Amino acid sequence: MKVHYKINGEEKEFDIQPGELLLDVLRRNNYTEIKGNCYLGTCGACAVLINEVAKATCTTLAAQVNNAEIITIKGIGTISEPHLLQKAFVEKGAVQCGFCTPGTIISAYALLKNNPDPTEEDIKRSIDGNLCRCTGYVQQIEAIKFAIKLLKGGK
Repeated sequence: MKVHYKINGEEKEFDIQPGELLLDVLRRNNYTEIKGNCYLGTCGACAVLINEVAKATCTTLAAQVNNAEIITIKGIGTISEPHLLQKAFVEKGAVQCGFCTPGTIISAYALLKNNPDPTEEDIKRSIDGNLCRCTGYVQQIEAIKFAIKLLKGGK
């Protein structure tokens, strides 16, 4: 069975098996920036934007999202051209092992696309599904607040 996606702005077509998870399809096709971990949808490491909504790829069937637009962390920013959220995470020490970072930034990015001026409670809710064992959440929340300030032109 074939599926079609627009991933990070590029049209893609993949052969899949019935019941195959989006996480496995993407990783098999070299989207290794998406991390597989729990396969229960509870850790957030595999989050991507699917039609502008942050979703866990480990609980999403690949066929369910045929013709979807998918954005991974590489579609938000790269090493040479990072998004302000990525810069803020580095500057505020919200990155240690980096395993949770892509999914957490995806969740924060989705929040800011829909709400450019969130409260701290909004920020906490947006990253609630992202498990971090290294930095904890204080630095991540501070990084998101700092990114909001940067996005508004502040320093």
